[in-house]
Amino acid sequence: MEQRSTHIRSYVLRQGRVSNAQQRCYDSLMPQYGIPYSAQALDLATAFGRNAPKILEIGFGMGESTATIAAAHPETDYLAIEVHTPGVGSLLKQIEEKRLGNIRIIQHDAVEVLRDMLADDVLDGAHIFFPDPWHKTRHNKRRLIQPPFVAQLVKKIKHGGYIHVATDWQDYAEQVLAVLSAEPLLQNTATSYAPRPDYRPLTKFEQRGLRLGHGVWDLVFIRKENL
Repeated sequence: MEQRSTHIRSYVLRQGRVSNAQQRCYDSLMPQYGIPYSAQALDLATAFGRNAPKILEIGFGMGESTATIAAAHPETDYLAIEVHTPGVGSLLKQIEEKRLGNIRIIQHDAVEVLRDMLADDVLDGAHIFFPDPWHKTRHNKRRLIQPPFVAQLVKKIKHGGYIHVATDWQDYAEQVLAVLSAEPLLQNTATSYAPRPDYRPLTKFEQRGLRLGHGVWDLVFIRKENL
């Protein structure tokens, strides 16, 4: 029986405009690169057709960073989660243009995908780049990075794997640092915030923000052995 969700969602489904190109790619490519949500464990090797390192990308937006990273690292597979159809269509368009075979997409709530579709110790890493900051204090409870979510995510990551979060909201960065530091199975790779790893590309939005003097905080934590 499918479990009913009781968690607070970290997103609001907006009826964003889907371009003709995005819709065409969605209709033609989602059957090939999409994985339907199902409340049963996913065999990642079967899903990608090979044994290779597996990275989870949560909330990929319009998919530019995901496509860039996947193109630069063809030896690694990327399981990309996003709920918004325009973003899914956009990433599928980039998969077609760049001829990427190492991305699969699940259009569903990430908390439920973690809970129902991923076994423990199957991921080599997880990327959460610029999650919705829900910057109003009364909305902070909607933020994705909370202790229960991190406790669930870390179980899916192999010993030595990593969680990489990037945000351009300082108070969210402080919350993420506190939450990840409090998780006993994680160890920080830096004293606090990490330098941006080379594999994470600068987005146009991020470049514009940096020119305006806005900060960006990267946090990279490694999964420790079971206690």
